[in-house]
Amino acid sequence: MSDQLYQDRIVALAKARTGAGKLAAPTKSVRRDNPLCGDRVTIDVLLDGQGRIAEIAHQVRGCLLCQASASALAAAAVGRDAAGIAEMRHDAERAIGRAEGNAAEPFSAFIPVKAHKARHECVLLPFEALKDALS
Repeated sequence: MSDQLYQDRIVALAKARTGAGKLAAPTKSVRRDNPLCGDRVTIDVLLDGQGRIAEIAHQVRGCLLCQASASALAAAAVGRDAAGIAEMRHDAERAIGRAEGNAAEPFSAFIPVKAHKARHECVLLPFEALKDALS
């Protein structure tokens, strides 16, 4: 894969590992796999009484893009409900060119992925797992 894809911001998100690990007593834990590339993400969430995320953790066995996406998601997810997470996903989709408009931080880091359609699912897999955890 080209060096252009793995820009400094993506590498920094992956290295930050924000939210990496497991929660001791999650409200829900969901695992999602991408059979095409082998990425696997497990998302643990602890929800408050209003359906907002109080805590989030993730375990990623996958590429740098999937790791970076899970880290970015965990950094911004606390305090959000399903609608807030859907808007964050929309930002990620804007960054990779699946939706119109400009992506907000931290998801604008994924703009280099736009040109690599085969890697879009790597960025979106953590969102799929979290969507399942919130449903």
